[in-house]
Amino acid sequence: MFLDPLRLSPDGDLPGPVLTEVSALYASNHAFHALSGDFPDPYDIRPEQVAAELARELADPHTEVLLAREKGLLVGIAVTLAVHPDPADPDPWIGLLMVDASLHGQGHGRRLAGLVEDRLRAAGRTAVRLAVLEDNTRGLAFWTALGYTETARRRDRDLGRPCRVLRKPLTAPWQAPDPARASRRGTAPHGRPDPNERP
Repeated sequence: MFLDPLRLSPDGDLPGPVLTEVSALYASNHAFHALSGDFPDPYDIRPEQVAAELARELADPHTEVLLAREKGLLVGIAVTLAVHPDPADPDPWIGLLMVDASLHGQGHGRRLAGLVEDRLRAAGRTAVRLAVLEDNTRGLAFWTALGYTETARRRDRDLGRPCRVLRKPLTAPWQAPDPARASRRGTAPHGRPDPNERP
């Protein structure tokens, strides 16, 4: 799986084939859209509605829409926000992470979330946040299984829906310690402090 940032045409439009792919992905997730209320009819999501939603997202210069592809097929989408409108919030946000419903349960969501986290980590970010709708029990279970913990409950900025805010530190991936470097730092090779080293 790889992430492909979505780019609008110079006229601000989505390329036709990409819009067709993304619209099909959105339409496959009618259960989520019935819960979120993002579209008037979750069982009849139209390409022009998806185009308008993505154009709205991309109007914010801090937003990135990432298409997840595997073997040439679109399997998921993620929307990230590098700078939250609240200046007191230092973390980037995942605004949306969605996998084609026909592929649920195959690990694509975990891989997509991991790639998004890797991208943020590579940009020097130390944590990431997201909001899960109160009624989205499957979404809450998914994110908590990935190590996200609840930090607050509040309503979302756009539609006032009750949400749980989750956060996850983006620590560096675990690496086996170098025994030579560890002994110079007073750390035993297993990574714990050496009890024989004086503070």
